[in-house]
Amino acid sequence: QVGGENFEIIAVAQDSAGENAAGPFYDAANATYTTLIDTNHALSSLFSLVNVPTGVLIDEEGVMVRHDEDAYSKVHSMGPFEFGNDRYRPVVLDWVANGADSVYAKSPEEVTAPLRGGTDDEAQADALFKLGVYFYQTGNEELANQYWDEAQALQPASWNMHRQDWSFLDP
Repeated sequence: QVGGENFEIIAVAQDSAGENAAGPFYDAANATYTTLIDTNHALSSLFSLVNVPTGVLIDEEGVMVRHDEDAYSKVHSMGPFEFGNDRYRPVVLDWVANGADSVYAKSPEEVTAPLRGGTDDEAQADALFKLGVYFYQTGNEELANQYWDEAQALQPASWNMHRQDWSFLDP
């Protein structure tokens, strides 16, 4: 159990389909922490999120002290397929217990150095992806897919973009 007056978990689903897509996952998890749904993918842009799950640790001053892709709490199974790991849990527990003195806390330079979004292609991909979100939300799936395809071509490492696009394909 992790918690206390100086710690809060906030889960944010990045999904243009909103409550219809993300709600059942939150319901199944019986989440006891704050859950949000970012239909415009604003946090993906703000924190350079390109994978799910990504963990972002933010201190009491609002400073990001860690940014981790692959922030699973355990190994998950889907039939014969396993994914995830349990490497992130000790990071969170140590940081909650030790704050700035945690061996896992990073300097602002260490946190921001590996973040994506610094190239022209990545910035253009983000803008094109947001156009796709806009057109999806206004009911024009053809244009949404066109912009999502262009965004993915410019930033193929973004699994958030791939996952969002794939979620709307006819199985």
